[in-house]
Amino acid sequence: MLDNTMKAQLKAYLERLTKPVELVAALGDDEKSQEVRELLADIKELNDKITVVEKKDGDERRPSFLITNPGVDTGVRFAGVPLGHEFTSLVLALLQVGGHPSKESADLLEQVRNIDTPLHFETYYSLSCHNCPDVVQALNLMAVLNPKITHTAIDGGIFQKEVEAREVMAVPTVFVNGERFGQGRMELAEIVAKVDTGAAVREAAKISAKEAFDVLVVGGGPAGAAAAIYAARKGIRTGIAADRIGGQMLDTVDIENFMSVSKTEGPKLSAAMENHIRDYEVDIMALQTAKRLTPAAQEGGLIEIETESGAKLKAKTVILSTGARWRNMNVPGEDKYRTKGVTYCPHCDGPLFKGKDVAVIGGGNSGIEAAIDLAGVVKSVTVLEFAAELKADAVLQKKLATLPNVKVILNAQTTEVNGDGKKVTGLTYKDRTNDEIKQVALEGIFVQIGLLPNTDWLKGTVNLTRFGEIEINAKGETNLPGVFAAGDCTNVPFKQIIIAAGAGATAALSAFDHLIRH
Repeated sequence: MLDNTMKAQLKAYLERLTKPVELVAALGDDEKSQEVRELLADIKELNDKITVVEKKDGDERRPSFLITNPGVDTGVRFAGVPLGHEFTSLVLALLQVGGHPSKESADLLEQVRNIDTPLHFETYYSLSCHNCPDVVQALNLMAVLNPKITHTAIDGGIFQKEVEAREVMAVPTVFVNGERFGQGRMELAEIVAKVDTGAAVREAAKISAKEAFDVLVVGGGPAGAAAAIYAARKGIRTGIAADRIGGQMLDTVDIENFMSVSKTEGPKLSAAMENHIRDYEVDIMALQTAKRLTPAAQEGGLIEIETESGAKLKAKTVILSTGARWRNMNVPGEDKYRTKGVTYCPHCDGPLFKGKDVAVIGGGNSGIEAAIDLAGVVKSVTVLEFAAELKADAVLQKKLATLPNVKVILNAQTTEVNGDGKKVTGLTYKDRTNDEIKQVALEGIFVQIGLLPNTDWLKGTVNLTRFGEIEINAKGETNLPGVFAAGDCTNVPFKQIIIAAGAGATAALSAFDHLIRH
């Protein structure tokens, strides 16, 4: 099942086990069950602390297997064959059940151990989903730390009937105790905060008690990461408040245009940037979304940032790097059927629409890349482009033209998402050449029509363009003294990771210059 290279790497990791691990398998006679048998046999061969037991009875999903310790009936369960993006989740689960400690903060680990409510989590994932591993790994760790918590990670591509019955149309989707808990990327701290309802209030109070920063970075994408690093290297008190470190990069699959890195994935680059930030004395405040900026009352005074959690932070200078988000169609039915057929990530959710008819809204690079990606999975793809021609690069259009199951409709203005109350059944669009209203029957809609800056909370404070972008000059300065901005939330002409990182460095150096002059 595993090639020699993977076996060698896994064997090296498994040497870190400090206590025995038992793999309890529930298997059938199908092809996927045989793959799991082979996988578990390969793992068993690599370390004598690992044993495999095949369970013949019980109502567990088949194929599935529990990672536990001998004599213990709780632990981490995978339903499916956890390869692809989930192979790392499998390796971490083996290590953690086998006694290897987690690198998460001691306070957060203790918070998990103290949860006193029985919680059974179920996560539906796809092997191509780059957002799923973070969720799977976080819930696996919770199950390892607390015997009152269990977690089953389920491959939605294998358990299709279950996916349809529970109306799972986007991954990762998490249920707890049978009820829908959340959808999309979630980190451990975010999950714990949802379970431990008092955590956010306690954290807000803790953050509000912090002394004023010399530089406070708001936002954790490449611009924010670079700003924090450059500011900290100047030896000044630096903080970064963000809902998540990585920003849009966490939702990006392949990155091939970041200098010196031939190819990587968004989550990997995000993790590397976070590790780089942690090399310096930067106060990282995660799960904090800014909601208000109060300028300094007088020159040289303190600027205040208030977050959605109620925390209030003060700083001599602030760097705004809040990035951007996917643009919505803003048509009837879009919100109602979000995650019920309307989705924004073809890489994550594409496998859930295997053999089905879907649409891609948008004919730019992201839209055509999505159509090409989906064409190999779904029954058919209909691309709807508002303009009279596709805007994607010629090489992508050439590739698209070779795909027999892709149809392109130009001059198409989507006007409504149609559904049966539970899921998407199609869409309505207007032919802009003659105003004729038409409908397309389908089961999935992938929206790829660009980005919107995350600046709604800044209206009335800093100057914004008509597109909502923060107006900055060449130094990253805004119209407010001591307030700088960088990245995709600003009016820079190109939205690229490397440009955002450079802008973050510029803003940090400008903030330092401001501090020494005022």
